[in-house]
Amino acid sequence: MLLSEQEILRRQKREELMRLGIEPYPTEEFVVNTYAADIVKNYENNKIDYKHVTMAGRLMGFRIMGSAAFAEFQDSTGRVQLYFRRDDLCPGEDKTLYNTVFKKLLDIGDIIGVTGFVFTTQTGEISVHVQEFKILNKSLRPLPVVKRDEDGNVHDGFTDPELRYRQRYVDLIVNPEVRDIFIKRARIITTMRSYFDSKGWLEVETPVLQSIHGGAAARPFTTHHNALDVGLYLRIATELHLKRLIVGGFEGVYEFGKLFRNEGMDRTHNPEFTTVELYVAYKDYLWMMEMTEQVLEQVALAVNGTTKATFGDVELDFAGPYPRLSITDAIHQYTGLDVDASDEATIRAQCRAWGMEVNDSMGKGKLIDEIFGEKVESHIIQPTFIIDHPVEMSPLTKKHRTKKGMVERFELFVNGREIANAYSELNDPIEQRERFEDQLTLKERGDDEAMEMDDDFLRSLEYGMPPTSGIGIGIDRLTMLLTNNSSIQEVIFFPQMRPEKKAEIAKESDYVDAGVPAVWVPALQKMNILTIEQLKTASPNKIFNDLGGMRKKLKIEEKMPQLDDVKVWVG
Repeated sequence: MLLSEQEILRRQKREELMRLGIEPYPTEEFVVNTYAADIVKNYENNKIDYKHVTMAGRLMGFRIMGSAAFAEFQDSTGRVQLYFRRDDLCPGEDKTLYNTVFKKLLDIGDIIGVTGFVFTTQTGEISVHVQEFKILNKSLRPLPVVKRDEDGNVHDGFTDPELRYRQRYVDLIVNPEVRDIFIKRARIITTMRSYFDSKGWLEVETPVLQSIHGGAAARPFTTHHNALDVGLYLRIATELHLKRLIVGGFEGVYEFGKLFRNEGMDRTHNPEFTTVELYVAYKDYLWMMEMTEQVLEQVALAVNGTTKATFGDVELDFAGPYPRLSITDAIHQYTGLDVDASDEATIRAQCRAWGMEVNDSMGKGKLIDEIFGEKVESHIIQPTFIIDHPVEMSPLTKKHRTKKGMVERFELFVNGREIANAYSELNDPIEQRERFEDQLTLKERGDDEAMEMDDDFLRSLEYGMPPTSGIGIGIDRLTMLLTNNSSIQEVIFFPQMRPEKKAEIAKESDYVDAGVPAVWVPALQKMNILTIEQLKTASPNKIFNDLGGMRKKLKIEEKMPQLDDVKVWVG
């Protein structure tokens, strides 16, 4: 492993700490009684409670001024300034703890525990006067240096999306505002859970590995169980197992869980994502719309203190009631096409006239769904229930009580995206079998998202499932809306990514081929320019400026190159 100069230096500091008898990774508990956010918020109004504080966190910056120093300290709640004074830390003649350990062996990123008292500096900044400190973890990699001006504006930030998502741990350290997204995400879930629990509905768990993929129209991930020697799927929905529990006698059940769909990835799709699915007996989709309005209003209030949320340039309002618009009326409103009065061939021809990609495997319902996605979705901004969908696209849903060819289903759209899907659940086992057979016909026509026959689920319905309504709500997309994030990767701690490419360290001949004289290759390597790609994307001005210092450090006697020479290296 080729280490940078900083990484080598930090490892040397680790060894020096151990020579001094200081364990850089102590085992014992460090008891904390105060947090940074608490100090910043409450100290001025209650100073007496902060005469003896113990805190643990990460050093994020230093200002050493001889026998005294200030440091920026970050714990799980925020940041506060620390003040160190040599004679407080080292009251005797031995000043090693300050002069050597603190000044020379600590780095930005190290985790320490401190004990002291809170005071206000002459410039009016609330700070902790440190009387004792203890190293809790020696950091061996330097953090990205994120600069903030007096107005809080970020310069030279850790902003590359691929690096941020791949190294989320670094992102959370240096971009504290990212933590707020995930705190709000957790609050969304806990608010929903509290609402559901207050109604007496039971939180349950259902299998992730399933022998039949069902409950949604999606392409599954496949795997193999060696002991049973059977193929299995990662679940694409929790629906069919949850409805089995309604058959078993529970009146309301719900599950927060991961679903897996082997489909495309973009700013609103991740192959694994989180939903909550809820099923309540003796209800229908009309009741479910009212319940959805109530729970989302509570969620918005819990997350942002208001039912309104800003998303880009749009102000969304989650206060109910929400408009209700049938899918066919929505298509007619935004395209002029009357799909109710058109047959499958006519609709397919119109899709092709619009330049849409459709094929002969798509039935009328699938075509209607494609038209809605292509031509209508983007127009639905405020929370709106799109209701009464084609029976072909809803094989688990009851037929509409008054509209022929339609089912009692709604999708909740907000800002052009679906965030919830709900039905009056089909509980007639004979009709459900026919619907599954229709799905098999679609699969034979080439629809790889069509559902399979689930005989055990049909058997459960034959024992009798009461009238039931169910809903699935996408937690990731809801979090995006309530935190003003247009990318799903921003609201998932560890989004799926391509495997990380390991850069091959360039040889001396590679640098020479790029135009760098061999004498300067060691200097570039010491400057942590270890690949030709790094060289080609580096700033020639920075390389030129850094070369002067590295020339002296490595005692290179060659005359300094000109800036124009360095520009040729970079190309």
